[in-house]
Amino acid sequence: KPYRKCARIVGDTMGKYHPHGDSSIYEALVVMAQEFKKGLVMVDGHGNFGSIEGDGAAAMRYTEARLAKFTQEAFLADLDKDIVNFLPNFDETEKEPEVLPVRVPNLLVNGAEGIAVGMATNVPTYNLGEICNGILAILNNAELTDDELFNIIPGPDFPTGGIIMGRAGSYKAHTTGRGSIIVRSKTHVEDFRDHQAIVVDEIPYQVNKAQLIIKIAELSKEKRIEGISEIRDESSKEGLRVVIELKRDAIADVVLNHLFQYTEMQTNFPVNMMALNRGRPMLFNVRGVLDAFIEFRAEVIRRRTIFDLNKARNRAHTLLGLSVAVGNLDEVIALIKSSESPEAARTALTARGWRASDIESYIQLIDDPNTEYKDGMFHMSEDQARAILELQLHRLTGLERDKIHNDLVDLGAVIKDLLDILGSYERIVQIIRDETAAV
Repeated sequence: KPYRKCARIVGDTMGKYHPHGDSSIYEALVVMAQEFKKGLVMVDGHGNFGSIEGDGAAAMRYTEARLAKFTQEAFLADLDKDIVNFLPNFDETEKEPEVLPVRVPNLLVNGAEGIAVGMATNVPTYNLGEICNGILAILNNAELTDDELFNIIPGPDFPTGGIIMGRAGSYKAHTTGRGSIIVRSKTHVEDFRDHQAIVVDEIPYQVNKAQLIIKIAELSKEKRIEGISEIRDESSKEGLRVVIELKRDAIADVVLNHLFQYTEMQTNFPVNMMALNRGRPMLFNVRGVLDAFIEFRAEVIRRRTIFDLNKARNRAHTLLGLSVAVGNLDEVIALIKSSESPEAARTALTARGWRASDIESYIQLIDDPNTEYKDGMFHMSEDQARAILELQLHRLTGLERDKIHNDLVDLGAVIKDLLDILGSYERIVQIIRDETAAV
């Protein structure tokens, strides 16, 4: 789809779903498009959407956006199949989904932070591949321990990179839902002719690069960190690069330790995995989130299958009527010709029984509650009679009659498969596996 002006998106959101300030709506949209904030960007932004230096996005009248391809596939698929509950909006003129039928646990993949009434949450971003592998491991082995899962998901994966120091903080957060993770900048040392330079390649999550450079310069000026001669920001489209040139006699490791100690080149990320589960606030660990997600996906797949089954049965209901009519073609035509009006023809079609022994097996397979069949005789419903009266003459040719029969055969197979899914939790689990692997 083409890009749309953000002002229009914000206006539609405010008018239809979210009666709050336009700036808060736009800020939410901007964050969803910033790759240094989200593990996987959900919005494809076009224009100035801010930067890691702390620059704000351009005004909403200038920027444009559309859904990222991933969001379309993994967040909104099958939304029209009654797979989640829809609630009325604030003025009851529109319906909005209670939750989105996500195919990945977005809470972990994109993290979350916020303060509500008397409680707060701070969930780090995790790696999508590792999370999917974790889901598959739980599906394959329900007895999987926290330690085994920790080997698959060994900690957060922040969009700005950086190095997680030690495993204790990650392990505590993983198992209890609370913990403090130490994140350090990724650096390397480059040698010049007569001195060295520390080059910063990645910085901790949520650190403002411009403020970090200013802070280092101030500490150097105040002589709290000694040995720095110059700082340059050489970042480009290729990636982040901050060069800290050292004086001739300075030792790179000593300067680096001071930078980690006094600046945001090393930070603590406090994890607090508080989330709502069916409306109730709970403290989760990683396994808890994945278990709740698997339960949610099973419910979504069950509801989607019921929707597809009802749709297939409605189509099969019509095809059964057409098949019976084609099997008793001369009688049906004679009855219609002798009727005074369409209403009379419809009444006559539904009033009597029709021979249908040749499609008896399909009648039983489709198991349509609206179909009446006893003693080898088929009694049409109003809808079936209406479909017969609306039948076009070209559908009475040999090829078209075969097509009606073949469609019925195919629908019978589809219905049998959908009923099998609903009757087998293992089939549902296999579908979750396949969809997770596809993601």
